[in-house]
Amino acid sequence: MNRISIAIFIVLGAGAAVSCGGNKQQQRPGAQAVPVSTGKVSEEIVTGRKSYPGSVVPLNQTDLRAEVSGYITGIFVADGATVSKGQKLYEIDRTRYAAAQEQARSALAIAESNLARVKRDLERYRKLAEQDAIAKQTLDYAETDLSNAEAQALSAKAALTTATTDLNRSVIVAPFSGTIGISQVRMGALVSAGNTLINTISTTSPIAVDFPVNEKEIQHFTSLQKNAGAEKDSVITLQLPGGKAYPQPGRITALDRAVDPGTGTITVRASFANPDGLLRAGMNTTVLVLDRPEGKQVVIPYKAVTEQLGQSSVFVVSDSSTAEQRTVVLGQKVGDKVVVNSGLKSGETIITDGLINIRNGAKVTTQQPQPQQPAKP
Repeated sequence: MNRISIAIFIVLGAGAAVSCGGNKQQQRPGAQAVPVSTGKVSEEIVTGRKSYPGSVVPLNQTDLRAEVSGYITGIFVADGATVSKGQKLYEIDRTRYAAAQEQARSALAIAESNLARVKRDLERYRKLAEQDAIAKQTLDYAETDLSNAEAQALSAKAALTTATTDLNRSVIVAPFSGTIGISQVRMGALVSAGNTLINTISTTSPIAVDFPVNEKEIQHFTSLQKNAGAEKDSVITLQLPGGKAYPQPGRITALDRAVDPGTGTITVRASFANPDGLLRAGMNTTVLVLDRPEGKQVVIPYKAVTEQLGQSSVFVVSDSSTAEQRTVVLGQKVGDKVVVNSGLKSGETIITDGLINIRNGAKVTTQQPQPQQPAKP
């Protein structure tokens, strides 16, 4: 047993020696250089696009509610249809409202007839009073009767107006042109005045998209609003859910009255033509705004950037063909490139391909640096 143990110890010791020797060989200074592709850091005037999360909102939207109580006796529009201002949409049982109108009209006729009689009586009493043919008290009573008759006529007229209004409100019409939603009631349903939601109508074209921007950008968007007619059509564009570009350009129409102190943002509204109804209220979109050029900026290919623990870095090739990992602060992304706010300067050489085999301090063999193409928004 002792001989076997000694033999195993010798074998393991030899293996460890080989392993240690191998590690020393991998780390020796004369290790083979890693082939990589490189590019020169350059400065460009960047005009990119900033993206903002947007929500589609109609410029005009209202709930249709019953203004009188009764049963639904008519539905004259299909769910989701396009309607015109004044178009008849729903009808509530008109029987009792029509009867109430006739009753009020009759009451007004009686009141007006009584008023005419009282006026004639008063004229006669005044002539008799001039001749001292009647008591003064009789004339006073006649004048009081006239005041009462006039008040009764006014009351009857108001009652007729109310009855007519109720009758008219038993028919629900579109308050403006737009698109109707899905009906919340069906034929025969009982609705209550002021409580029952019948449907919702909203305008569809033009339509608005609201999006939040940082308070630091207020001046920029105020300028876009003032120059909405003079700006190019490509300044404000929209990306639909799924990434497809919306075909119609937009323009800034409003900024909210105040900044949200909790988020430091203000809501901006852009208006878009919507002839085909592609934009629907409540849809989540991405607003793309052409950014202002702010002089030359350092730009590199985005593929040269590595991310680790929330930090961005690139590998810079030194004069001794050594890869130096350097932390950078990135700005906006422009196509397949990205702006570097700090960490690099124009003219430096960075590794663009072959990053998977690169470590800080590794020797590299480089291909001819490729000139960068201008960044495109």
